[in-house]
Amino acid sequence: MKNNNRLINIAMFLSFFTIFYNVIEGLVSVLFGAGEESLALFGFGIDSFVEVISGIGIFHFTMRLKYDKIEKRDKFEKQALLITGISFILLFISLVIGSVINIIQKNKPYTTLPGIIISLISISFMLFLIVSKIKVGKKLGSDAIIADAKCSMTCFYLSIILLLSSILYEVFKIGLIDIIGSLGIAYFALKEGIEAIDKSQKNNTDCSCSDC
Repeated sequence: MKNNNRLINIAMFLSFFTIFYNVIEGLVSVLFGAGEESLALFGFGIDSFVEVISGIGIFHFTMRLKYDKIEKRDKFEKQALLITGISFILLFISLVIGSVINIIQKNKPYTTLPGIIISLISISFMLFLIVSKIKVGKKLGSDAIIADAKCSMTCFYLSIILLLSSILYEVFKIGLIDIIGSLGIAYFALKEGIEAIDKSQKNNTDCSCSDC
């Protein structure tokens, strides 16, 4: 029992760290994305803020897990999933509209160097979170915590998309590359949004994010 409490405390720390990191990442990405007119980086930042909502739901879950065996989601977790899903879909719509506007107006970033730096940092942190969450989830026998690791895996994929689009833009200076990167992020946002809304209608706790 004492070992389980220790593992749950680690899971809580990982959830809190995920929230804290996404807030910082979101702020930096949005500021640089807007300043350098990089739609991909700006969308990446907004995605980080939406992930905070999902992270709060998981943190709440681990708090409950500390005091009782959990078999069903409570009202708070369902609402967090619903808000997360709607936010992701709104992000998808915004990125598609922004991409169309940038194509018509032929807008392109001043530079995507901030995107390269931010994505490399994000990849490092996401790998740490993925490995740590899976390890703790398996030891606790918690499918929900393992599912949360898969949420971090989605963030890892988004970081790869941002990194590739940012590097390619710096090399070729073609505005369409940044737009393709933003549409890649939009695709994952739509996927996550649909799945989060679907999960909000269910009681089981075996999955709480997309890609689960």
